Amino acid sequence: MSYPKIELHVHLEGAVRPRTLLDLASRNDLPLPADTVEGISELYEFTDFAHFIEVWILTTNVMRTVDDFRQITVDYAAEAARHGAVYLEAIFSPIERVMRGVRWEDIFEGYCDGAQQAQEEHGVVVRFTPDAYRGAEVDAVEELARRCVKYRDRGVVGFGIGGPEKDMSPVPYAKAFAIARDGGLGAVPHAGEVCGPESIRETIEALGADRVRHGISAINDAALIKELVARQIVLDVCPTSNLRTRAVPDQTQHPLPRLIEAGLLCTLNTDDPAMFNTDLGREHEIALELGVSPKALYDAGVVGALCDDAMKARLTGIGESASWPA
Repeated sequence: MSYPKIELHVHLEGAVRPRTLLDLASRNDLPLPADTVEGISELYEFTDFAHFIEVWILTTNVMRTVDDFRQITVDYAAEAARHGAVYLEAIFSPIERVMRGVRWEDIFEGYCDGAQQAQEEHGVVVRFTPDAYRGAEVDAVEELARRCVKYRDRGVVGFGIGGPEKDMSPVPYAKAFAIARDGGLGAVPHAGEVCGPESIRETIEALGADRVRHGISAINDAALIKELVARQIVLDVCPTSNLRTRAVPDQTQHPLPRLIEAGLLCTLNTDDPAMFNTDLGREHEIALELGVSPKALYDAGVVGALCDDAMKARLTGIGESASWPA
């Protein structure tokens, strides 16, 4: 599948392959719950979303230095490029690292340096949409928003929030999203992954949204679908992730085709590819199996991308000149 791809939802901490994760742990003298590639892979057999969050906390905090953050950005860009990616909006989660003593500057400088290197070496444009998480201290999330604005000229284009939806209202974080929006950043919150459409509605009302990360439960609410279509709010859909966290029971039942048929703009993404044992090529295989047009996914990516007009025009041109499968 050599056609071009846009990916707007990939957590770089969750894109680190087991061998590299072990190397980072060794380099920083931080133990992991397993010390072999096979052991790390076994950790990634998730029972549900809560278990995924538990493992995320256990593994991702071995990333500590400027060079760590630079490396994982370049590594993922190289992987995505092999599958045809031309533009990525990648996610990283600084608050957990800062709580463990890593400097804000080291995190942002490492990732931004990695984006520059990735474009030079692999030809992939990397922009960033950092995440806070539901349950974090409000002051920390607002500080993250200010830091994101500070790095807008180095490729930070959006601001998001993830973590558990259940019993975790987005309302306390409205000011943080206002800080980001006033600083010129887009809003890309997670919602509607493992909770129902009411979670999506509450999130977009409280925080605003240029895109919703996941958003698949919208399929159960016709009025919400109508609103999302009217406002051109793009959904960043991650089929394998939804299967691995048990958000959907079976891949053949994934709502992606129905969401698109209902008029929603949907992008296709890996979410946490190393943790979910997938890659961008595999996600596109799944989409084709579900009968979804890769051109429609690409076009939604152009609409949803938070880049400037010149980059959008460039991406549009790439799409228009590509050979797309029927």
